[in-house]
Amino acid sequence: MLFRQPRRAFATQPTRGPLAKIVSWNLLRLTGASLEDVVRLARREQPNLLLMQEATQRIDALPDRIGGCYWRVLLPGRIHGLAMWSPVPLPSPVVVELPAGAMFERVCQLIDLGTFSVANVHLSHGQLLNRRQLRTIANLLPPRAAVLGDFNLVGPALLPGFRDVGPREPTHVAGEMLPLRIDRCLVRGLVCTGAEALSRQASDHRPIVVRLGAAPAGLARPLARTLFWPGERQSHPGAHQHAAGQPVAQASPHRQRAARPRGGERP
Repeated sequence: MLFRQPRRAFATQPTRGPLAKIVSWNLLRLTGASLEDVVRLARREQPNLLLMQEATQRIDALPDRIGGCYWRVLLPGRIHGLAMWSPVPLPSPVVVELPAGAMFERVCQLIDLGTFSVANVHLSHGQLLNRRQLRTIANLLPPRAAVLGDFNLVGPALLPGFRDVGPREPTHVAGEMLPLRIDRCLVRGLVCTGAEALSRQASDHRPIVVRLGAAPAGLARPLARTLFWPGERQSHPGAHQHAAGQPVAQASPHRQRAARPRGGERP
């Protein structure tokens, strides 16, 4: 089971902290951004945190190239998943199972940066389901938090207490025809001093960059509920993640709600 009885909250501090530069990029699994593309992006932008969606096994060599702290987790039943990289050591992410649709299951990574926490997401395509997934994530986050990644969401997020501070320009072109702003950043209890979408590279998504910091104490909402201490990371069977300098574990097959995809989503 993924969850157990909640015990303690994230170690988010009540004081204002320094700004963090965060980059998020959907890599387009095997046919998109390569390891070299990710290395160039990290060296050029020098983020405090790099979030990736549709990351495959080939990205696991990232810490061998540029050092730092790296974790990846597969989406259940998929060849790709969520990954994060930081130039400094961080607690291992909490892996959270999200409400699932008829085709595929989804998870997210919750990352504790100390002064605030970040959720790395690749949400479902269903426009009601992905908003349910956002509400699930919001209930697990501390007062100061951000949600970044590929939302697959059209229109407003409708997530109470959060503001959309990401770039206001299209970040993805569906079918090479329809421009969409689906790579987003929602924040609660944080200030954003800058947001931009970088030029399109090897993926069908543009990387987005935001600069976030903790808002004054009076602007942070109280914690709705407590959850695990980051060191007590919960993980579903077959989750594939590792830290820099450690061997990569082999992922076992994930459970799927259906024997095979029933249309729509990519493998």
